[in-house]
Amino acid sequence: MTAPAAATPEGPRVDALVLGRRLRHLRRASGATLSDVSEKVGVTASHLSLVENGHREPRLTLLTALADHFGVEVEDLLTREAPSRRASLEVAVERAQRGPLFQRLGLPALKVGPRMPDEVLEVIAGLQAELDRQMAERVSTPEEARRANSALREEMRACGNHYADLERTAQDLREAVAAPDGPLTHHHVSVLAEHLGFAVRFVPDLPHSTRSVTDLKNRRIYLARSRRPDHDPRAVLLQAVCSSVLGHGEPEDYADFLRQRVHTNYLAAAMMMPEATTVSVLQEAKERRDLSVDDLRDRFGVSWESAAHRFTNLATEHLGLTCHFAKVHESGVFHKAYENDGIPFPTDHIGAIEGQTACRHWTSRQVFGVADHLGAFPQYTDTPAGTYWSAAVVEPTSTGFYSLTVGVPFEGARWFRGRETSARTRSTCPDPECCRLPSADLEAAWGGQAWPAARANAHLLAAMPGGAFPGVEEVQVFEFLQTQEGRWPPEGTAAE
Repeated sequence: MTAPAAATPEGPRVDALVLGRRLRHLRRASGATLSDVSEKVGVTASHLSLVENGHREPRLTLLTALADHFGVEVEDLLTREAPSRRASLEVAVERAQRGPLFQRLGLPALKVGPRMPDEVLEVIAGLQAELDRQMAERVSTPEEARRANSALREEMRACGNHYADLERTAQDLREAVAAPDGPLTHHHVSVLAEHLGFAVRFVPDLPHSTRSVTDLKNRRIYLARSRRPDHDPRAVLLQAVCSSVLGHGEPEDYADFLRQRVHTNYLAAAMMMPEATTVSVLQEAKERRDLSVDDLRDRFGVSWESAAHRFTNLATEHLGLTCHFAKVHESGVFHKAYENDGIPFPTDHIGAIEGQTACRHWTSRQVFGVADHLGAFPQYTDTPAGTYWSAAVVEPTSTGFYSLTVGVPFEGARWFRGRETSARTRSTCPDPECCRLPSADLEAAWGGQAWPAARANAHLLAAMPGGAFPGVEEVQVFEFLQTQEGRWPPEGTAAE
């Protein structure tokens, strides 16, 4: 969607196309040629041409030399605003040609030269904007969101849900703040934010549609001041920091939004539960045949859900175990799931799991009927694809109770705590006679005699939230930042 973006150590990402047009504008205004300027700043004319066309990101030393040559500040070169209306149109057309939509259309590249009339650029840019609008409208549907989720799940399955580059980044960041091998403390997260040049502020009026807001211009991260016992500002701050470390910009589409969120959460989890230490804990437990997500939760002071996700990151890569994870609402509907062990999760015609109903005999549903929720509930489930062992807990949220399940095929159960359980059920889903159709006795007693009023799930028919960041009210965020800029520096400490 956009040209490659440069990132400076001191500030936010830079639009390489706009930077190039700004340099070209300054050069032409001074009456200089590419050769004239290249000789002054110590690069070849061809290199400078690539920079002006947005095809190469200049190093900070070159940026400084160019700023000195034109008599401006480096910050002036890095501004994201094009130097003129003509330059803005050129950038829009260039960006359109480099985007995925233009590539899919298979159209020939259009060279944007100085002789091309402004009116032509206006038409092309306008057509591109309308195509973008229609594409955004088309993909802002539940079906397209499920397609994006399904594609991302395939990517995760292909790598065993293990991202080696993110693991290395996490280790580098922990070493940068001298974090020990154990749990990451609030102090270490705050030090990490400071190390990366961010000031942290807790405010009472954070926009309701956000968990955090990062002000890239002033290098500040705003978090909500909360007294909720289940609110962990450590995790929220770490996710905001990780998003910056990964250089995330405005998502190209909903799939990119999901991918950014997955990678951010993965890096944050790898920071909280470092790979080497976590693998050591898991391997020792496997040797004792005592693997348990409960122990990861307690060892690193995280939620059961975070520990379960982390287990799926490492189980296949380091323990040689395929596995599955599921989060199911008390209504029986899947919220999210992952598997690389062949468990027959229900899917729709596009392969999506979200919104499907879990079999009533699966551990994810059976756990809601268990009185003791203090420990994970283990169960064997016979399915058409084989027998699976799994353990589940129930956790409350603002939208109801959810079960969280981690499991493995039968042969992997021997490594887990709770493998001795006598709880065992049989599922023949997707056969409707498994748990979708009433028994003959119930049908005879109540068939045609019941008329329930369904609780409408309006979100199943609604379009996905619009905007660059789905679900976030951009106007509210910008108004919040404008207000905060007038308050800085506020009273209090940098982080609490």
